[in-house]
Amino acid sequence: MKQNVSCLMGIAFLLTACTAPIPSSTPLSSTATAVPPTATVLATETALPTETLAPTLTPQPQPVKFAVIGDYGMDNSAEADVAALIQGWQPDFIITTGDNNYPSGAAETIDANIGKYFHDYIFPYTGTYGSGANLNRFFPTLGNHDWYTTDAQPYLDYFSLPGNERYYDFMEGPVHFFAIDSDENEPDGINAGSVQAAWLQQGLSASTSPWNIIFTHYPPYSSGAHGSTDWMQWPFAAWGADALLAGHDHLYERLLVDGFPYFTNGTGGGGLYNFSDPLPESKFRYNNNYGAMLVTASETEMLFEFYNRSGDLKDSYHLSKP
Repeated sequence: MKQNVSCLMGIAFLLTACTAPIPSSTPLSSTATAVPPTATVLATETALPTETLAPTLTPQPQPVKFAVIGDYGMDNSAEADVAALIQGWQPDFIITTGDNNYPSGAAETIDANIGKYFHDYIFPYTGTYGSGANLNRFFPTLGNHDWYTTDAQPYLDYFSLPGNERYYDFMEGPVHFFAIDSDENEPDGINAGSVQAAWLQQGLSASTSPWNIIFTHYPPYSSGAHGSTDWMQWPFAAWGADALLAGHDHLYERLLVDGFPYFTNGTGGGGLYNFSDPLPESKFRYNNNYGAMLVTASETEMLFEFYNRSGDLKDSYHLSKP
């Protein structure tokens, strides 16, 4: 059974793992599979000695470290500070919780809002701020501001993403990620009975990864100014997800709803919001400064941390599996 623990109390091993790159030599658990012995009988019925083959090791996924930013695409000092924070972590990749390109998702602003700060993670990169990455390590989700330009076309032109690029999945190490488009303009629907939701349910059911993480823009539950998004209250846990990351409200909040963790992370650069009355499920809230999340995942452990742009750890949450 999965155990959830709030961790500002000190998980020494995991905090160490999340403030420094994970060595490639990190020992991984493995299982040995013995090949059943066989005997070969010659035509003369003289049996050869049984030959036992050496056990083979089952490859295990390497741990990963990734950053999470949301509501960041402003080309301002706050975004610059958050980008510098993330660069210092040297994450394996970055995911976003939407609103990548303020104010209206236009082609004229997208490179300054995104590529200027994160071109080292984008492939193929066709902007003007650098050479880009050798493989894509930047995985965004669509926000409402990205949809303000017709069909979110600048976003779709700028990135090269899996699937239909509006919602998609990919795997890194022990984590299977599912990017969901929660905006009302999504042609495949945004409620639990939609084509998009059926795709997610099927993908989660088929996933063999130790962890399944959802990331999207509109938060199913939030104590922020925008509040909860009822059309996104899908049965994520029942379908097999382990956590959900969202944005839209420009603040940081961690909630636990029926044992399932929801994170709102919209502090990447857009003006910060005040909180409304906290939901009963709200466990931690922060809106005093901009920041980003750092998440470290192994086969059996996942640690979610939120740092403000000064590098101060403000919240930490741990998941584990046997």
